[in-house]
Amino acid sequence: MKLKKMFFITVIVVGMALPASIFAKPVTINWWHAMRSARGKVVDTMIEKFNASQSDYVVVGTNKGNYDETMNAGVAAFRAHKQPHILQVFEVGTQTMMLSGAVYPVFKLMEDAGMNIDWSSYLQAVLSYYMNSDGKLMSMPFNSSTPIMFYNVDMLEKAGIAPLSKTEPVTWDKLGEICKTLVDQGIAPAGMVTAWQSWTQIENYSAIHNLEFASKANGYEGLDCELMINNPKVVAHITRLKDWIADKRFMYGGQKYQGPKAEFLAQNAAFYIDSISGIAKLKESAKDFKWDAAPLPVEAWMEKPQNSIIGGASLWVLQGHTKEEYKGVATFLKFLATNEMQEYWHMETGYFPITLNAYNDLKSKGYYDENPLQEVGISQLNRAIPTTISRGLRLGYFVQIRNIINEELELVWNGSKTPQEALDNAAKRSNEQLRTFEKTYK
Repeated sequence: MKLKKMFFITVIVVGMALPASIFAKPVTINWWHAMRSARGKVVDTMIEKFNASQSDYVVVGTNKGNYDETMNAGVAAFRAHKQPHILQVFEVGTQTMMLSGAVYPVFKLMEDAGMNIDWSSYLQAVLSYYMNSDGKLMSMPFNSSTPIMFYNVDMLEKAGIAPLSKTEPVTWDKLGEICKTLVDQGIAPAGMVTAWQSWTQIENYSAIHNLEFASKANGYEGLDCELMINNPKVVAHITRLKDWIADKRFMYGGQKYQGPKAEFLAQNAAFYIDSISGIAKLKESAKDFKWDAAPLPVEAWMEKPQNSIIGGASLWVLQGHTKEEYKGVATFLKFLATNEMQEYWHMETGYFPITLNAYNDLKSKGYYDENPLQEVGISQLNRAIPTTISRGLRLGYFVQIRNIINEELELVWNGSKTPQEALDNAAKRSNEQLRTFEKTYK
């Protein structure tokens, strides 16, 4: 009995001497995101690697649907005081998130957690999109992309046309000539299709040509901004695309990516403009023909095209959690920014690595020599110092504004409106949304 009693006393004494962390459960960090299918599996792997790398925190990733559904779920959860720690929000929700009062700014999170981050080592064209007016980072860039142009190499070869440059953009005039040749010779049923028509044909078209999408530096300098997309140059571009429909140089495949991608994969169109994130999908699906990528076309009058702008989403940290939990959030975000994770993310999905360190590391390893098309978007994004116009867009109710632009463009494609009428009405309707947003948040 004495030996048994001494054993239990020894166990208790030893247990009291051990640090409490040995017995404490790891802190749970909830991350709601919109990544599904192949990208969702990559996210799951990144989470698994973080959880295995330490024992203090456990990140739980939950897919909440598409971008719209994920953002709406986060807003509803915050109102019900059941918000996750991290919420992935697409870039068009940036202004709304910044003014929501629900956010714990990333720069402040990192400072409070005692983590010294060298923000200069990040891709500045990406970082600037998510900074406030004081140049402070509000959310952590995650899946950042930009549109590029994919094309069917077999079709061009059949017509005796050389492959396009991966750094020097073709002009819109030249693209029109190529498309006409391919259609007239019966090589391609249509010349080009485009995904995300507002993002690619108006937002990025404006940025590359240093044209105001909206006043007040595209909304960065004030909520009292107005859309400027009904300017002569954008109207002329949309008029050209409408004219191309008549001779099949352009085919409308739908507002998002599913329809245009399907037309390209079916070889119904020779050119396909979409996000760099389409690289992963094309590698998986485009098995029947050779394809490649090139920068977006530019106008012949634009001697030095500006940078394209980003799409994708960033990670927002929501208020209402404990200091201990926020330390875990900061630790996880720093982990995601490591070279290992950024290189893995970039190689598996096509999205940008968000740090220069990861990009330069891949470059030094010869990755882009073996996979040159993965550098097309990076080169396009970094080919010029962003101006106050080409750095991005900062608009309230941007989701609704994109929907308006898409609706008006469809009326152009089906012949119901002229490009000028449609873009005038898109600006008018969008400005009404901007005034409502201004009254709400000013």
